[in-house]
Amino acid sequence: MSRLLYILIFLLSLSGFVTGARAQELQPVKISANKRFFQTADGKPFFWLGDTGWLLFVRLSREEVVQYLETRKAQGFNVVQVMVLHDVTNAWNVYGDWAIKDNDISKPITTTGADPSDAQAYDFWDHVDFVIREAERRGIYMALVPVWGSNVKEGKVTPAQASAFAKFLAGRYQNRSNIIWLNGGDIKGTDGAAVWNTIGRTIKKYDPHHLVGFHPRGRYSSSEWFHQAAWLDFNMFQSGHRTYAQDTSIGDKNHFGEDNWKYVRADYRLRPVKPTLDGEPSYENIPHGLHDSLQPRWKAADLRRYAYWSVFAGGAGFTYGENAVMQFNKKGFTGANYGVREEWMQAVHAPGAQQMQFIKALMLSHDYYSRVPAQDILTDNRGQQYHYLLATKGKGYAMVYTYTGDAFNVDLSRLGFKPAKAKWFFPANGKYAPVKLTRPAGVVRFDPPEAGADADGADRVLVLEK
Repeated sequence: MSRLLYILIFLLSLSGFVTGARAQELQPVKISANKRFFQTADGKPFFWLGDTGWLLFVRLSREEVVQYLETRKAQGFNVVQVMVLHDVTNAWNVYGDWAIKDNDISKPITTTGADPSDAQAYDFWDHVDFVIREAERRGIYMALVPVWGSNVKEGKVTPAQASAFAKFLAGRYQNRSNIIWLNGGDIKGTDGAAVWNTIGRTIKKYDPHHLVGFHPRGRYSSSEWFHQAAWLDFNMFQSGHRTYAQDTSIGDKNHFGEDNWKYVRADYRLRPVKPTLDGEPSYENIPHGLHDSLQPRWKAADLRRYAYWSVFAGGAGFTYGENAVMQFNKKGFTGANYGVREEWMQAVHAPGAQQMQFIKALMLSHDYYSRVPAQDILTDNRGQQYHYLLATKGKGYAMVYTYTGDAFNVDLSRLGFKPAKAKWFFPANGKYAPVKLTRPAGVVRFDPPEAGADADGADRVLVLEK
């Protein structure tokens, strides 16, 4: 092969690589026209399917970052929620690089250059940049929590420091297409309200093109404190890790137990209208209530229940979590929490993580923006706790979720269309089974198929279509 021909082939391949890279550039996420959902800037529906990778920036090497993101991409996740600064007094990463000087968030430590082979050049923020770029290449958005709530509650962050840090972050990432901001971090809005409002206003001022939310303490929604704030684009609630019996804290306003759909119902009624979603339900493989490792562990079926309940109630998406993955646990790690048993490299393939993609596919398979809660189509929904049914409907379709596999009645006259097709959807594997409609009108009883011996749970979705 002649040298000229070799050079020509190389240039053509390089051109193809660049074109492919451009094709991977993401459209920024926006709020839909009806204010209930998310969409990309070009108008396509965006179902938020998040993962809690809280310590991604500090625990993983470059190679491990790629491994994690590749896995989550294959599983259908499109958002990763991550802390930028977890602990301002120990803000360093796997390479030993510190994020800030003198425990002061207004003093980010940056160096000249970003060559990963040069330890002096490749700093903490270069590593954050790398993660964000690699996520973008894989169609994943990064929901960034600037500084975790405990730092603010403990008085380690002042409003002035918060303003400088938020301006630094906004300036650094305003031109990245895959950024979503999550103010707060497992905190009440009243614990450091001046800091949270400062961060929210500052980011919105210097980066007005990216969405801003707030990650609250367990059993609260961001709407409790910031729904009217101009900087808050969407609501997020943390339904938390407690069982019905454990949800007994006197100081908490909401005692919804495991009924995460109740948070959606409350936010759905607020004005102005804003999207809402469960940004932290119970994590897969974490003990009930978090702190007693002898308690039973939350399983994949529990995560599916939280997902379908909240989405069918009107949620704009759902965030999944797994105990080992959210803290990126490794063998011998001395800082492991919450009775974690697995290493993240294995836990990233947990059953629940594999199954979350099915709810995203189901929601995107029908007219998206017309979807509304539809409890009125259920004529006998008197079940409590796990037996409660959730229904949703949109243009030409309706769906009902049963966690326990109970039979139920649907008033077809309330659908807004005459159903011609019906089928059962299996949340554990994404498969369908046909249903014979006895008649297209009136009240019809539906009895879900029983689970087989190897089935993962009895939950089912009835899908009715025009």
